[in-house]
Amino acid sequence: MAKTLFDTVSNKLTWTALACSLLAVPVLSQNFPITEQQRTTATQVAQSGVALSELSPNAPQSYTVKSGDTLWAISGLFLKNPWRWPELWGMNLSDIKNPHLIYPGQILFLDTSSGRARLSLRAGTDAGADLPTVRLSPRTRMENLNVSALPTLKSHLIEPFLAEPMIVDELGLSAAARIVAAQDSRVLLTRGDRAYARGNAGFELQDDPAKQQKAFRVFRNATPLKDPVSGEVLGYEAQYVGKALLARSETTQSSVDADGKAQTDIVPATIDIVVAKEEMRVGDRLLPEPPLQLQSYVPHAPTDPVEARIVSIYGSAVVNAAQNQVVSINRGSRDGIESGHVLAIMTDGARLLDKTDTKPTQLKLPDERNGLLMVFRTFEKVSYALVLDITQGVKVGDRLINPR
Repeated sequence: MAKTLFDTVSNKLTWTALACSLLAVPVLSQNFPITEQQRTTATQVAQSGVALSELSPNAPQSYTVKSGDTLWAISGLFLKNPWRWPELWGMNLSDIKNPHLIYPGQILFLDTSSGRARLSLRAGTDAGADLPTVRLSPRTRMENLNVSALPTLKSHLIEPFLAEPMIVDELGLSAAARIVAAQDSRVLLTRGDRAYARGNAGFELQDDPAKQQKAFRVFRNATPLKDPVSGEVLGYEAQYVGKALLARSETTQSSVDADGKAQTDIVPATIDIVVAKEEMRVGDRLLPEPPLQLQSYVPHAPTDPVEARIVSIYGSAVVNAAQNQVVSINRGSRDGIESGHVLAIMTDGARLLDKTDTKPTQLKLPDERNGLLMVFRTFEKVSYALVLDITQGVKVGDRLINPR
């Protein structure tokens, strides 16, 4: 994004004022997902503030945003429930028009003087009194602020899962293109190796070079994901093993055999392995690389009641999932689940005999809340979620409900 400053400026300014108020052209925000309900909630809170009972007990009077912060963490500083992001946004709606455009260097001030909590980017009319003078020479400056805007979560935790796991139907992978041979008759393939593949129309280069599909993801072993309650097969999770680039498309070649008869040979497509999460082999399947999409998430509680279960722990042989691990759940888009939904993780209470009674009685202890997870990718019947915070390990079959 380009921004131009034409005049010499000498003012006592906050970083935010410098980044926003003095720009000769407006800052254009990226198209991040904000629902109308979240916007309405934020507008209401902007007018009335937030009840002091909703504030975190240790909410700071001010906080300077640092590089490496996340919107989730900042929300948790001020509010008891970090997923109530629209409320935090509403607390500073007059200053922060887009809740995704918060940057290192900005200072958030908490005001409780009216008996309600509000958040702003200034501490009062003299907030800039002790700030340094910023002098700018009249020249064009280019800066991409969207790159430095804070993410909702630490992006490296979920970015691989936006491309790696793939939920397909029973025939999804069997109909995909496949590796049929390796150069020099190799059994296993890794980064830098060349292989040969054939399959569907995805390997046919189009006449328009701009529309050529050259990048493919390589998958193996579509493992069934079963609902731990009903036993229904919700889909098949394909194991991501790497990425390949198409070097040459599949063709045919005419020749004459030893008997002088004309024959047509199939020449498979040539691919080069450019990413190998693990070694590949003949039979592995290829699906076109999807276009890169900008992802951002607004944490929020589902509006409708949710009753779900954890189906699997992705890419791990351990029994329990830890914080920042990815799990799949048995609810998807058909059930109204969407990216950003925050769910509470419940640990089943133990069943035991009441031995203090004269007649032993079977008891079921209450389910206890174990932590939170947030959905970041949905399919029709299954979704992937990131475990945000827990008190003990999360296991397959654990129950998920609305956070309140």
